Amino acid sequence: MRRVIVDSAIYRDGRRTPGPADLSDALDEARVTGDAFLWVGLYEPSEAEFAHVASEFALHPLAVEDALKAHQRPKLEVYDDSLFVVLKPVVYEPESDRVTSGELMVFIGDCFVVTVRHGEGAALAAVRKRLEAEPVVLRHGPTAVLYAVSDAVVDHYLDVAGELQVDLEELEADVFAPTGGNPSNTAERIYTAKRQVLEFRRASGPLAGPLARLATGSVPFVNEHAQPFFRDVNDHLLRSNDQVEGLDRLLSDVLSAHLAQMGVRQNDDMRKISAWAAMAAVPTMIAGIYGMNFDHMPELHWTWSYPALIVLMAGIVTGLYRLFKRRGWL
Repeated sequence: MRRVIVDSAIYRDGRRTPGPADLSDALDEARVTGDAFLWVGLYEPSEAEFAHVASEFALHPLAVEDALKAHQRPKLEVYDDSLFVVLKPVVYEPESDRVTSGELMVFIGDCFVVTVRHGEGAALAAVRKRLEAEPVVLRHGPTAVLYAVSDAVVDHYLDVAGELQVDLEELEADVFAPTGGNPSNTAERIYTAKRQVLEFRRASGPLAGPLARLATGSVPFVNEHAQPFFRDVNDHLLRSNDQVEGLDRLLSDVLSAHLAQMGVRQNDDMRKISAWAAMAAVPTMIAGIYGMNFDHMPELHWTWSYPALIVLMAGIVTGLYRLFKRRGWL
């Protein structure tokens, strides 16, 4: 258990206090005083390791199953003895321009909080440290922990959306550059960016429902006076969702513009090829006619016929070149 328990502490009157190492004793101590709660943080526990925690805190079997499988959509479930919230934090990797998501489960009870984290994102050490520095907020008990965790996750959504916005601006610059860049590489980058936005939407989109319930309705095990704080988190989430929706639409527009530009460039190439083929066809036709083995052909025995034909072919080719140049084909 020491391997999966990242941190465990009793908080009384908004301040961390020493308590028993055994979870059962610590929970009993928090319940006896009535003004304290126990916060246990776990990282990727196995079924056997989590079974002990689940039995100590009387967690619902369905919620325990969801916490172990770690492939859940963001949601909020209310059970008889606890509240179960699933969050999906996202992480932007600047080296690969990828968005990865983890999972964060929060169990809220009368005097306990159990957080279960899967993946490398959304480490809660910073959240716990910030809360411990604000005892006025931490005095509100488990509700304060739920608020701080959800606020940290949603605020990071805004940061990741900003990074994706920068990537989109770079793609737009490449697509509309005069040289056009590498068409195949640009298309691949646009498709990759859409995949990252889709990963983001899977994490942030479904969270709107649970946060709306926390912000507007009475949810068991959540302090009713906390609704304004959850409304603030919900506003940030809506802004993040609006950003990611805009990014998705802009990426579709950039892809359409890129495909249209590729079509235009191909048409330009075809026009250039056609123009050069037309200019090459005229001297080829004249040379082909006078290359036929007939005795009676016009100007065949004239002394100046050869230079005259060369000048004629050069004049026609020059005229075609100027015509195509004026029309933008060359």
